[in-house]
Amino acid sequence: MSGACKNDLTSAMAEEPVRLPIRGSGDVVGARQKGRDLALQAGFAGSEVTVIAAAISEIARNIVDYAEQGEMTFQKIEQDGKQGILIVAEDRGPGIPDVAEALQYGFAGRRGIGVGLPGAKWLMDEFEIVSKPGKGTKVTMRKWLV
Repeated sequence: MSGACKNDLTSAMAEEPVRLPIRGSGDVVGARQKGRDLALQAGFAGSEVTVIAAAISEIARNIVDYAEQGEMTFQKIEQDGKQGILIVAEDRGPGIPDVAEALQYGFAGRRGIGVGLPGAKWLMDEFEIVSKPGKGTKVTMRKWLV
């Protein structure tokens, strides 16, 4: 079988991902810093680096608050001549019963004021979330250099 059957995500990858476990507040800070470092390496400037770090922080905080532990991966990517970064967060927590509801501003689960998921979605160029109650959640975010 030829390489032409690669999926879009595989063909978009520019280098190996960096993986970070998320188990506590210190890991949220570490994930935020890793995202900032990668964004700078990828060529993002000041305010965009801050935006990326804020989205990472929101998602990492959700892992700690709701699932207690998970993992985030960070990767520089290239697709159709565009450079960017890919951040994937996964956990095996309780999952989200209604993703559409959780993506509305003001919806709060057990903690917080309800800006985490919708805020991260708003800050990034691409945002996907897959969640299964009792199985966990996976959030995929991309930001592209313009």
